[in-house]
Amino acid sequence: MLTGAVTRRLALLAVPLTLFVAGCTGNPADDPAPKRTAVAERPSPFRDCAALSTAPTAGTPSPGAVSASPAAGGPELPALTLPCFTGGAPVALRDVAGPAVINVWASWCGPCRKELPAFQRLSERTAGRLQVVGVNTRDSRSGAQSIGEDFGVRFPVLVDQGDALQRELRRNAFPLTLFVDAAGRIRHVDATGALDDAQLSTLVREHLGVAVPA
Repeated sequence: MLTGAVTRRLALLAVPLTLFVAGCTGNPADDPAPKRTAVAERPSPFRDCAALSTAPTAGTPSPGAVSASPAAGGPELPALTLPCFTGGAPVALRDVAGPAVINVWASWCGPCRKELPAFQRLSERTAGRLQVVGVNTRDSRSGAQSIGEDFGVRFPVLVDQGDALQRELRRNAFPLTLFVDAAGRIRHVDATGALDDAQLSTLVREHLGVAVPA
């Protein structure tokens, strides 16, 4: 038979054990939820794609420029539909109204980063006469977003993470640029490396008949 002193000691030792067991089996839902700070998604630096199906105003051909007639054109753009970086309705490539310059790029591609500012200047200098469109491929959304912000790229960008466009064209080079006439025909595909302002102006004049102001 236990003495009164021993009984009291056992009772005191049982209190911490009871608290320990209660703490292990407690429901986490009973604890107050930690405060969360909402992080707003950064707005896209690129323009939306809604206007890509609207043809640019006819520009004035430069001297010696090639006439953009369907008879002299090349193959059509592939029958692909790609999402727009900014969301909204996906865009069928064949609905992009030419003349247009379509640049395939990725944020991890050094030559792509080098030439993107020239494409942005091209879009500004030929506004209303030529469409400049980006196709971001094999890339992360955050990587593309950062490039747009850092390099001031504002023209519309489509997303092709499955390499569909390059596979259809049977091209694997980066960067890759398509020159598409008003009839939707590919006049020229350039994969020579980073293009600068002078090279772009020459290619646009020769293949699309659009003069690029200096």
